[in-house]
Amino acid sequence: MAGEIVHIEFVAQDADRAQRFWNGVFGWEFGDSGMPEMDYRMAQTGEGSGAAIYAGENPGHPKYYFDTGDIDASSARVRELGGSADEKTPVPGHGWFAACKDSEGNEFHLWQADAAAAPPA
Repeated sequence: MAGEIVHIEFVAQDADRAQRFWNGVFGWEFGDSGMPEMDYRMAQTGEGSGAAIYAGENPGHPKYYFDTGDIDASSARVRELGGSADEKTPVPGHGWFAACKDSEGNEFHLWQADAAAAPPA
């Protein structure tokens, strides 16, 4: 459904502590994402939604990903309405995301599921 939050990333100073917290609050079971270059832990939070924890800078500012059926059209609309949208980036085999800001500077991401997503050749 367009506009539905489908993924949230929590940046953590201590990924183990953050994982214990979210597991304790909601029972979320985190697993390895399969990205060996990064400690990125994922949990399924609903039928079509998930969350992730990773160590990084700027903790305290979760990243929200909103579903869209057409990331190109949604990115264009964000720009038309006074926001900004980066070019879409593939998550191979899963979909596309685009980092955005609304008209007030609030950061968010667009997400389009697409099993055929791949970097440009």
